[in-house]
Amino acid sequence: MGTVLRIVVAVAAAGLLLLFALAARRIFLRRRVGTFDCSLRLTSGKSGKYGRGWLFGLARYSGDGLAWYRVFSFSPRPRYVYPRRELTVRGQRKPTGPEAMALLSGAVVLECGVAGQRVELGMSPAAVTGFLAWLESAPPGHHLVA
Repeated sequence: MGTVLRIVVAVAAAGLLLLFALAARRIFLRRRVGTFDCSLRLTSGKSGKYGRGWLFGLARYSGDGLAWYRVFSFSPRPRYVYPRRELTVRGQRKPTGPEAMALLSGAVVLECGVAGQRVELGMSPAAVTGFLAWLESAPPGHHLVA
């Protein structure tokens, strides 16, 4: 009986350690300036249909790009980095149907294009304002091809 108890305790301790590592990573990422909650949905293929559902994450203004990190990941690196010069906003809307349940309460969906790929970003209205200001504040001539 003692061996079974030790195994159960070891598994529980490993689970708690993993949860602690995820929480510590999120706290570390949130402490950086310019970080905000941002869900992401990518299109799949040329059909323009959405592949996976919404992915919860954090976005951070990093240099001249937007770095996006998955919430449930141990990687210290961003999953996607979108250069500001390739990022365009095609429109914004309120979540509809089932996606309203998949996003944070009060989220706004930005329909974006990045290097020919459609991407949707779900974020708070305050984050939308900051994001649009960040896009518009590019230096003069920023979108000119060298």
